[in-house]
Amino acid sequence: MLNQQYKECIQACLECMEACNVCYSACLKEEDVAMMSYCIRLDKECADICGFTAKAMQSNSPFAEQICKLCAEICEACGKECEKHDQEHCKKCAESCFRCAEECRKMAS
Repeated sequence: MLNQQYKECIQACLECMEACNVCYSACLKEEDVAMMSYCIRLDKECADICGFTAKAMQSNSPFAEQICKLCAEICEACGKECEKHDQEHCKKCAESCFRCAEECRKMAS
């Protein structure tokens, strides 16, 4: 059974992972991919940590709090990078990243 205390954070992580993967894919199709390179890198990092964090919480990892703390830091960095860009996928990704960072901070405290 899923640990209820993690439910909202797991959901935020999965939504952020999806938003980052969509942003990553869309950034690769932008005209100036070089300009989007740091955004692409952070999207990938963020999607990976969000997926890992969700799995850690689902399995009640003894390291879940520390993983959530790291996830919050990476989500915050990705969100800040994405909000620098005007593309709609970046704006949606930034919102999702900030929401996930907030939920992960709650779990880490």
